[in-house]
Amino acid sequence: MSGFRPPPYPYERLQQLHDLADAVEGGKVDCSVGTPCDPPPPEAVRALADSGTERGYPPSAGTPAYRRAAAAYLGRLFGVSVDPGSVAACVGTKELVASTPQYLHLRDPSRDTVLYPAVSYPTYAMGARLAGCRAVGVPPAAADGGGLNLDAVDPDDARRALVLWVSSPANPSGGLTDLCAAAAWGRRHGVAVFSDECYADYTWDGRPRSILEEGADGVVAVHSVSKRSNLAGVRAGFFAGDETLVRYLRAVRQHAGLMVPGPVQAAAAIAWGDDEHVGAQRARYRERLGMLAAALSSAGCPTALPDGGFYLWPEVPERWADGWAMAADLAKVAGLVVSPGDLYGEAGTRHVRIAVVQPTERVALVAQRLAASGWS
Repeated sequence: MSGFRPPPYPYERLQQLHDLADAVEGGKVDCSVGTPCDPPPPEAVRALADSGTERGYPPSAGTPAYRRAAAAYLGRLFGVSVDPGSVAACVGTKELVASTPQYLHLRDPSRDTVLYPAVSYPTYAMGARLAGCRAVGVPPAAADGGGLNLDAVDPDDARRALVLWVSSPANPSGGLTDLCAAAAWGRRHGVAVFSDECYADYTWDGRPRSILEEGADGVVAVHSVSKRSNLAGVRAGFFAGDETLVRYLRAVRQHAGLMVPGPVQAAAAIAWGDDEHVGAQRARYRERLGMLAAALSSAGCPTALPDGGFYLWPEVPERWADGWAMAADLAKVAGLVVSPGDLYGEAGTRHVRIAVVQPTERVALVAQRLAASGWS
């Protein structure tokens, strides 16, 4: 057969690193995947059991309460006014990223190209492949992987583009994208711009930013409670922006049976409405980022703090051939499991990504191991 064969899932390739780290006394510290470990808001957890919504089918677009809570969140964080009618629920944002190219291609079969950051979360490119479209990476604007060099987009790719994905703060680099420039580029070329903003609450360089601050025409912002509220397991997010795009996707998704479960919608609406727990989580991530960046830098791997998000993205020192070699050494010496940078694109080969999602005492244990090992 010559048809599509799914490649290995990126994080399933890390088993050897887990085996090496498991052998370290005191056990491994898994910072390879951005899976939150800290507690979600208790009121949201209670709503999962107490909402009384489990018997009936939930609205695919989201309950009015869900969409109002999402719109209010956008207003508080970014100062933008969004009509709840231009907001729709999604079953976690990963499925939205993976499925949107297919639906946009159905809408306009004359366009067959998905533009996405060349160093990025793998699902942007995979969504293009699943839609039978071309995936074209846009190179970063800076050496650290932050932002996009939109001037480098080939004019033919721009003419064929269904969508431009942007991510700010970016995964994996933590860089910030010029969302104003991205929105302007999309409007100039007639290309929808979808802005993945799921780390916006963890912006360290200045205030959080949304593409919706540039107006809703031709743009859609994507948000999730997974990272913001430590609710990755409930699978709840939303997209908001251009009324025509949102209404189209909402209708297609309804036909596809994509629905956030009723109890989850009730819980997520509560999470969107509360900012106090996010402040506490920001403090945790800030401490862990600083602790591990300092430990790596002291051990001979200069590591800068990100502009946003909860990932470190150090460049691999010359003594290792690539990110896989450095990751193996970190696993053996410090019991630390990280993701080699080529999981996020070929341009990430000489980087590793470290998610500071483990409890602070476990991150401190890695720092102690590095200091005791003479790793540098």
